[in-house]
Amino acid sequence: MIPSVNPSGSDTRGLLYYLYETGKYEDHTDPHLVASFDGMSPDPGRDPNATLTDLEQLLDQPVMALAQHARPVKHVWHTSVRADPGDRILSDEEWAGIARRIVAATGIDRGEGQPGCRWAAVRHADDHIHIVATLVTEDGHRPDDFRSGARAQAEARLIEKELGLHQVAPGDGTAAQRPTKAELRKAQRQGRERTPREELRETVRRAVAGATSDEEFFGQLAAAGLLIRKRTAPSGDLLGYKVALVGDVNAQGEPVFYPGARLAPDLSLPRIRERWSAGSEAPHATRNDEASRTSPSAPAEARRGTASAVWQAVLVVEHGDDAITAAHIAAAGEVLDALAKTSAAHTRSELRDAARTFERASRSHVRAVRGHDRALRQAARDLVRGGPALGREEDGATTAMAIDMLFFLISAASHWHARKGHAQQAAAARQAAEHLRNAYRTAASHPLAALHERGRHLGRAVTVRQAGALRNAVPDLAERVLGEPGWYALAATLADVEAAGHDPVELLGEAAGRRELGTAESISDVLVWRLRRAAGLPADTSDQLSTISGGEPSAPVVGQRATKRAEARRGRP
Repeated sequence: MIPSVNPSGSDTRGLLYYLYETGKYEDHTDPHLVASFDGMSPDPGRDPNATLTDLEQLLDQPVMALAQHARPVKHVWHTSVRADPGDRILSDEEWAGIARRIVAATGIDRGEGQPGCRWAAVRHADDHIHIVATLVTEDGHRPDDFRSGARAQAEARLIEKELGLHQVAPGDGTAAQRPTKAELRKAQRQGRERTPREELRETVRRAVAGATSDEEFFGQLAAAGLLIRKRTAPSGDLLGYKVALVGDVNAQGEPVFYPGARLAPDLSLPRIRERWSAGSEAPHATRNDEASRTSPSAPAEARRGTASAVWQAVLVVEHGDDAITAAHIAAAGEVLDALAKTSAAHTRSELRDAARTFERASRSHVRAVRGHDRALRQAARDLVRGGPALGREEDGATTAMAIDMLFFLISAASHWHARKGHAQQAAAARQAAEHLRNAYRTAASHPLAALHERGRHLGRAVTVRQAGALRNAVPDLAERVLGEPGWYALAATLADVEAAGHDPVELLGEAAGRRELGTAESISDVLVWRLRRAAGLPADTSDQLSTISGGEPSAPVVGQRATKRAEARRGRP
């Protein structure tokens, strides 16, 4: 049950008109009062003799009783209270009880003989009510409605338990501001799927991904087509910024600007600067960026680097200090944004949904200590500067590899948030992980199918040898893995590992031992990507022909080179 409080309106009649209007809004089917401050207020929805003016004048009477100069301009308090879609339909009597509890908890009308404000609760749909009140008590004072939104949320959590309704995860005040009713209605009129506030938040977040300076950040905003206003001190120092969508204007025809801090708590300019103030360039970032961008393999190389950085971050989130963990979780959001921005069309939608959902999990009251997350931020930068990836061959396969590693990082973030009692963040991370799982299935289907086909055509002697390596390295998991459909792809990968001059048992033990595999949908798939990343093998093998000679597979080209290097290190001819 979600209360959405708007404490600063000025037009009682305008709000009542909206609540009782049935021609414009699909869910306004039977507007009527379910409760009011006196239990007998006029109901324009059910009483043919009652009008909106009657109800307006009754509610506004304490306001109008004050002297003209003493009347508050912003005198209208309004909240909607909405049930979860999965909840049963509540009766008018139940909604009336909910309304009385909300106005008591928020200080609008405490009851028990204390002077309260006048209010009315209108129901015009099955799943929610609206409560409108005027912010002058019967004895002419302002009510004690400080933090009424938080108080309404706390009362809603109690109501959910008592009525057996869906229990919403409690928040901690770090969520981004929700769109207002006016913004939602405006977006609906303009035919937008989302409000400008939501679109701007996502665009700004993507512009931050991988940026290392004010110039890069504002350059990305301009490239995205946003209108930008900068706030400067008399000295000329940059203090903040506002952004607006082209075409989103107010009644005067002026662009509607939103400061970064109003989009999300971590999108103010000072908070953004914290990301690169601690030296976010990783040591390996000394290469020529222009050459990196123009290299045909840049997207695949960036995804390989991302997989490695993400894998190291999993260990930090599982075992690191809280402040450093919080920084890695926030940086993981940047990696998701960068991957979504540069991935092929068939995975882009799920990756964008994952990034959008994980945004809630990237903030908590644990303040992030920046600097230790530089490898993840560099990975995000490399993804952006590497450019768009194709959905096939090495680009597509390394995308699957990166998504696979990200799934475990996001899952680890969910567990960390759950241990800390961050209910909303944990839920958001779990939901993001599901989007990643769907994106992975799409990205991995072709490269794994190619590996599976190669594995099926391995000689029997090779297959038996790889099964033995599996049993030696991970005896507890071996039989489960051998029974998975992905075993053939893993067998082909183990053959490639061997051909590249590595010890399959040793590398497999390392790949399986770095983290538990119980949450993996397919242990075989996870081990395939870990092994191919660790051994430096091509992620995509669809163009390799498996020529069998005496029961031995031909080594991939990369494997042949790696074998020669390994033999040279061991002093072999």
